[in-house]
Parts: sequence; C-alpha cells; structure tokens
Amino acid sequence: MNEFNDDLLPASESLKQLAEAHGVSTEYWDYHGNLASPSSATLRAVLTALGVSAHSEEEIGRALREVEDAPWRQALAPTVVTRGGVESTVPVYVPDGAKVRARVELENGDVRELTQTEDWTVPREVDGVKRGRASFILGADLPLGWHRLIAEVSPGSTDQTAPQGAHAAAPADGEAETITVTSALAVTPNHLDLPESLGDRGWGVMAQLYSTRSRGSWGTGDTDDLTELAAFLGDQGADFLLINPLHAAEPVAPMTSSPYLPVTRRFVNPLYIRPENIPEVARLSGPKRSLVQWAFEEVKDSDLSAEPIDRDAVWKAKREALEVIFAAGRSYSRQRDFERFRAEQGEGLERFALWSALVEKHGPLQTWPATLREADSVYVANEAHQLAERIDFFAWLQWIVDEQLARAQAEALASGMALGIMDDLAVGVHSQGADAWSNPEAFASGVTVGAPPDMYNQQGQNWSQPPWNPQYLARNAYAPLRDMVRTVLRHAGALRV
Repeated sequence: MNEFNDDLLPASESLKQLAEAHGVSTEYWDYHGNLASPSSATLRAVLTALGVSAHSEEEIGRALREVEDAPWRQALAPTVVTRGGVESTVPVYVPDGAKVRARVELENGDVRELTQTEDWTVPREVDGVKRGRASFILGADLPLGWHRLIAEVSPGSTDQTAPQGAHAAAPADGEAETITVTSALAVTPNHLDLPESLGDRGWGVMAQLYSTRSRGSWGTGDTDDLTELAAFLGDQGADFLLINPLHAAEPVAPMTSSPYLPVTRRFVNPLYIRPENIPEVARLSGPKRSLVQWAFEEVKDSDLSAEPIDRDAVWKAKREALEVIFAAGRSYSRQRDFERFRAEQGEGLERFALWSALVEKHGPLQTWPATLREADSVYVANEAHQLAERIDFFAWLQWIVDEQLARAQAEALASGMALGIMDDLAVGVHSQGADAWSNPEAFASGVTVGAPPDMYNQQGQNWSQPPWNPQYLARNAYAPLRDMVRTVLRHAGALRV
C-alpha cells in the first residue's frame, strides 16, 4: 500500500471524485468571494465518518469501484424518491436474464402495476455474478406520499443469486422460486404552496419566547405567553409569529442555555409549560395547590428583572409544581388521551423519556456506566423497568406541552393569522443528548457541524453537533428526519430552517 501524507494539500482528483460520489461537496465560496476547496485531510475525515476509507490511492480506487458496484448488488435502492406530476423511471438490478415484475402499493392500499420500459444498459459482473438492469415507469399520476415499491424476480436462463435486501417466496410444486424485494417510495411535491389566505405577501414578528414574559410567567416566557402574543399580533393583522427553537434540553441542571444545541429536535423543552393551565390543577386539594403556588412564588419576581434569565432556577421551581400535578392523577378520559399520545409518538417518545430518566438518575451521558451507553442493551431494559414511573413523568411532560402548543396555534389561527406559529429548527443536536444515544447509527461519528470562516469568525465555527448520516437515512426511508419534522409541525404553520 502506497501511503501518502498530503493532508494540507489540495485534494487529488480521485479523492474529489470519491467525495462527490458520496455527496460530499469539494468546493465552496469563501467570504472573500473566492472559490475554495477543503483540504485532503478534511475530505478524508468526512469520508471516514461515512464509513469510507481513503488513506491511499489504492483505497480510493477500491472505494470508487465499490461506489460503482453497490447499486448492482441490490435489486432496489432502499428508498426511491420521485417528484409528483413528473414521469420517471426506477431501475431494478437482477441476475442477467432473470424475469422481473414491479408494482407500487399506495398508502391507501391500492396497487398499481408498473410498465417496463427499454433499458439497454450493458450487464455488469459484480462479485462474480453477471447482473443486468431493468427499468420501470413511475407514472406522473402517482399521488404524493410514502408508498411501497415491490419487485418480484423470477429465475431466467442463468444462475440466480438473491440480491441484497431480498427474501425468497416459497415456490409451489412445479414453480420456480420467486424473490421479492421491497423499497420505500417517496413521491414529493415540486414545491410547497402557501395558503391562499396569505395572499401575495404577509408579515409577522419574531420573538424569543423565553424572554417574552408576563406577570404570570415563571421567570421565562411560556406557552401561555405565546398564546397571548399570537392572539394580539393576529388582531393587528400579522400572518405569523416566528419563535426560537423549542427543542428539549437536559432534564436536570445545568440546562444548556442555547436553544440551538438541544438534546433532541423532536421533542419540546417542558420549561415552556404553564403549570396553572394544566386541567388537573383543578383536582388538587388545597394543600397541594399551595405547593404549586409556593413554587411560583420562588421565581415570579424574576419576571420584572433585567438580569439574565436563570433557566435552572426556573426549571427547579416549575418542576416542583409539575411533580405535584402529575402525582394527582388524571380522570379516565384524560388518562386515555395521554395513553393515545404515547402510542402515537411511539418508540421515539419512550426512548426520550427513558434517556431523561437515566440522566436524572446518573447525570450526563458521559458519566454513565458503560453498560448503559447502548440503548438496546439488556442493562438499559432493566433500568427502564426500575424507572417506569419516572419514564411516565417525562412522557407526561411532552403530552402537556403538546396540548398547550396546540392551544397556542389554534388561537393564532382564530385571530386571523394565515400561518400562525412559525417554529425554528436547530441545525443539529448535542453529541451527548437523547437523539445521539437512542439512535447513534443515524449520525456520522468523528465529525461535527460548523461553518467556514467569515468576517466575524475568521477561524470558522464548530457547533459541536454530529450531522445526520445520509446513508443511514436512505436505508431507513428517512424515518428519523420524517418523525422529527412531523412532530415539530404538529402545532405550527411553518418551519424556519
């Protein structure tokens, strides 16, 4: 192997070609207006984070051949994306000479058989097997949404080797074995239409919710303040209210002050809950209600202070009140609604609540016992059993804040806003947070998100956030991204990215 050390030199053409083949940009415009290129070391580091070794010309050559061979090994790409209203084709890779049929199962259960079209691509030998490519037409009339693409491969005149991701159907007597392969099919819009009520132009206001306080706040702005501000602005003719990211932070002090470095982007910081607006407060006994009031007394004076907001003090007081309200229980119908919310949010909510309970017990992730670092371990399962009540509490917090955000958006629209609340989406998440712990494969390890040098940060910026791994997302139908966006937009009319 011919090792070379050109880390600070411009990347070779072969390294650039490999990077671009994996979706890594090899140039950008700097703040002086010059076209700049990342160094060889930078490109290798990013490729390594994507699981591609490129430390010698031999490795680069092998990796380039792998890029060319990879699509031929699997009958279908794990996720196929096409635009609605536009006819396109989808390739199916099979052993040369095999017969193949394809169909689409729509979200509503309907099935559409696909028509095969001519494809004169020359067969390719991969892993000792000669493979061919067939192409099928995806009609322009496919409805928007997430569907299933299915290919059935039957033996032809040559030996058959099952493609990756395939499973064999048991053949009937006298019939040849059929291999069935499935893939996610996303039919996306060409553009997102704005509501007709917005007209040609709209206007709105941006507010940092944590600093939007009232006499009823607990030291920081919350969902009640959001509701009141949105209603007021709507009455003045505003079409939207843009706020800072509401993503969750650590469940215990110290809470990261920046909303742009959350532990998860899918769930909300319960710091924004207004405790008095929880229906169960009406069920509290006099002494229990006094506990809630005493917690409020601890922080209410800070609403009139010009000093920096003390999030930890606010959360300590608010959490004391929330613990009392949670322990009071719920009526049958309210408990049913809570359970429905948990079922709807699924494993993502359960893992976030579990992570929160573990942080509460063991502190920051980096201090946990090694046995708890893997979310799927038996040790974590045992801890989850022991922490069931705390998991319930943290899941309940998400239900409560979800209800209160729903009310804020409803009031915004009722006041005449065209969009209502516009949420802000952070670029990434904390490397020691809930998302990174519960699904580490979804992130590219060894690299972090940042920005190149500019006039104000001439050394560039490191935001300490692991980026998504695009290969993992594609293999999993972009489920983590879809779940995140779906949750963030539950009670918002727009999203700032």
